[in-house]
Formats: sequence, structure tokens, C-alpha cells
Amino acid sequence: MLQDSHAFGGFSVDDVAAARAFYADTLGLRVTEENGMLTLHLAGEGGERPTLVYPKPNHEPASFTILNFPVDDIEAAVDELTAKGVIFETYAGTPMETDAKGVFRKGGPLIAWFTDPARNVLAVIEAPGPG
Repeated sequence: MLQDSHAFGGFSVDDVAAARAFYADTLGLRVTEENGMLTLHLAGEGGERPTLVYPKPNHEPASFTILNFPVDDIEAAVDELTAKGVIFETYAGTPMETDAKGVFRKGGPLIAWFTDPARNVLAVIEAPGPG
């Protein structure tokens, strides 16, 4: 029944205008707005993968990574986003300990976490591009 459905994900924010500015201007994503909600137009295998961003007055940020952005070069991505004002999370003394730039380098792919204006967790992750 649902196997042919074009399912999509979504998440809440407490300020749609701040989210729009962050996702469009800071991250450079294509963003549209309709009925007070945003759609992030993300690339995906086989075409676009829309992601809904909706307002929620009692929003609580996700405590897990809601979006991972694969990049070819994590150093370049972290430097570019930092120059645009993105602040990367640093975790010390935990299994997910990061370096001063916010990059986790202790096994698995290189990854760096940051938050949107609603404090939802996002990440850039070094992964090979489509092939």
C-alpha cells in the first residue's frame, strides 16, 4: 500500500523566519514557503527529497541529528560554514569527543555537528559523493 508513496520527513522549529534565513541564506539550500511552512528542497537519489519545516509554538529541539549533509571534504565544509557564522558543537570527555573545530575523528566517518536557530541538531559528514 505505501511502497509507492512519496514519503517525506519533517521537523519543527519555533521561528519560521529564522529557519528560512538559516537554511536558505546560511546553508544555501533551496527553500520555499507555503501556508506558513517551509519546504527544504534537498537532493536525493532519483531526484529531489523535500523536507517539511513547520512551526510549533511549544517546540523542543531534537536531541539527535535530524539531517546529515554528506560532503567530500569535511575540513573545507567546516571552514566554509564557520565563515558564514555556523558554530560547531564541541564535545569533550564523551565517546563522541570532537576536536577544537568540532570534528569527530575517533572512528567511523569524520562528522561535525551544529544546530539550526531552533537548536535542532544537523551534521556534515565526510562521505563519498554519488558514484
